[in-house]
Amino acid sequence: MTDSTTADVDRAARAAAGAFTATAAASARERAGWLRSVAEELDRNVDELVGIAGRETGLTEPRLRGEVARTSGQLRMFADVIEEGSYLEAVIDHADAGATPPKPDLRRILRPIGPVAIFAASNFPFAFSVAGGDTAAALAVGAPVVVKAHSGHRELSERTAELVTAALSAAGAPQGTFSLVSGREAGIALIEHPLIAAGSFTGSVAGGRALYDRAAQRPDPIPFFGELGSLNPVVVTAAADRARGAVLAEGLATSFQGSSGQLCTKPGLVLVPEDSVLEVALAAHVGESAHRLLTDSIDAAFRDGTEQLAAIPGVELVAGAGPAESQEPRPVVYAAGLEVFADARYREALTAEVFGPATLLVRYPDSVDDLPSHLAALEGSLTATIHAEPEDDIEELVAVLGERAGRLLFAGWPTGVAVTWSQHHGGPWPATTSQHTSVGATATRRFQRPIVYQDAPERVLPDALLDANPLGIPRRVDGALVVR
Repeated sequence: MTDSTTADVDRAARAAAGAFTATAAASARERAGWLRSVAEELDRNVDELVGIAGRETGLTEPRLRGEVARTSGQLRMFADVIEEGSYLEAVIDHADAGATPPKPDLRRILRPIGPVAIFAASNFPFAFSVAGGDTAAALAVGAPVVVKAHSGHRELSERTAELVTAALSAAGAPQGTFSLVSGREAGIALIEHPLIAAGSFTGSVAGGRALYDRAAQRPDPIPFFGELGSLNPVVVTAAADRARGAVLAEGLATSFQGSSGQLCTKPGLVLVPEDSVLEVALAAHVGESAHRLLTDSIDAAFRDGTEQLAAIPGVELVAGAGPAESQEPRPVVYAAGLEVFADARYREALTAEVFGPATLLVRYPDSVDDLPSHLAALEGSLTATIHAEPEDDIEELVAVLGERAGRLLFAGWPTGVAVTWSQHHGGPWPATTSQHTSVGATATRRFQRPIVYQDAPERVLPDALLDANPLGIPRRVDGALVVR
């Protein structure tokens, strides 16, 4: 797959803009049919797709098969979401001439924002790539999509795009509803194209910030939804460590080593009591085999990050071995005392995300009472986890971590993001660039904008705003929620 030219990008953006009137006008049933058609096409070709992905990424076959199932599953979920209808957030306030001041008839709904530029991720070649959640959410609401392929899996991106295009065409989607471009310069041209109405990205802080700035500096700035870096702090109380430290060690090891640690929700910072059972038990679960990382840049960043940790006075290697130049990276665990973690000279290096199979234990003395002040200094994360026992007083921890993360866990580990109606996969900067989620039903909200009709004649209103409610969707009418 060769890099796309600026002319290729222009053709794709113009085709998307040309399709927008039809995609925006398509019924929920029609758009749901598009999504289900793509899901079926992916499932039919799973063997071929997994084979290509395995060669390009080095990820295991079970992981990749599970990811294809997740991808087709979320396409079907979004089909259900738009058929249910509450994603439109339809609101009707009837006129009231007797109010002070008098109220006109006001009817509010969400509509698609326009053609969307989606930048595929490296670490999820299916679920956050060409046919991933961003693409599904945009198509669901009627926003055409131009995907910028990730260089780490070009062959897979091209083949997936062929399948998506064929499935959409077979289901009756307008030409231009979906297209694919590739290459760094094409990505810049795409986010700056005047016909693109929004951008979405999953990747590094540096890459996401560069695109975010370009989106904001356009003559017509557009919203940009980036999912970037995340440390995902974990707190283990002394009581939890005594009660189940060995079990927690096994869970942590599985979580930070899964997919060679190349997950945005990997726990990168774990606060444990001094002399913890967890730390002692953890080494037995840390593998010694080396694994290829997804790209050369990820490999280089992992080596640099672990070397910076190892160079900090007071940081010690407690499991695994740091990557040598002649071998692929192996899982590694470092540890430091709270006094080192609190030292301003080292805070930036100790709290930087190391993307790959590494995690840092921070040993705290006594109780968790002193931790909130340290946790409050952390940047935003996608997740934060508290492992505690019923007798633990954790309210202050919950309050502080709730300000720093988009998802709080009280059991289990943050890797493995369920695709559900209630899921939120986002968080304060640098976890994301907005308050919206990239996983779950409300991911559709990123690619919609509100419009209000005031004193509109019935003939111009969308079906969702007609008094008769022909769609049978949930709405709020005169302040009351009406389910049907």
